[in-house]
Amino acid sequence: MIKSDRWIRQMAIEHDMIKPFEERQVRTGVISYGVSSYGYDLRIADEFKIFTNINNTLVDPKRFDTRSFVDYQGEVCIVPPNSFALGRSMEYFKIPRNVLTICVGKSTYARCGIITNVTPFEPEWEGYVTLEISNTTPLPAKIYANEGIAQVLFFESDEACETSYADRQGKYQGQQGIVLPTI
Repeated sequence: MIKSDRWIRQMAIEHDMIKPFEERQVRTGVISYGVSSYGYDLRIADEFKIFTNINNTLVDPKRFDTRSFVDYQGEVCIVPPNSFALGRSMEYFKIPRNVLTICVGKSTYARCGIITNVTPFEPEWEGYVTLEISNTTPLPAKIYANEGIAQVLFFESDEACETSYADRQGKYQGQQGIVLPTI
């Protein structure tokens, strides 16, 4: 069952599920973030890895070449046309053992051809979220740091899973910054 704003507030406050936590949706003058009716709009931090083909390397998830990115920190990130950048959430998440999340991009960006891709947060996963922001347009695109970028939807099971992400020592457990693909 998808969880409501009341459940999200309770879990965030009582179990440190989201830190820092904004218990109301902030909307004035920014791309919204905080608790919504049935989810939480997370913010993107001001650190980015912008994809570049300057070194003409091959994109290989098993042997990812870190030279494929340029590190950038700032209030606005410009994502090149038909390219992408990686970022991280401002919020640190601790997902309970009986909860799974699905994270989807915000419609404000999607309506501009900017797609945010995030995988589910599995039971007992914790860390800052690594976000992939694709610019599908032929023009440069702006991403605003410290503002909303994606919405997290929470699904609670009536029973805990047998094996959690923490139990199997998932490779992205406890990530602190922007984490590149690992095998």
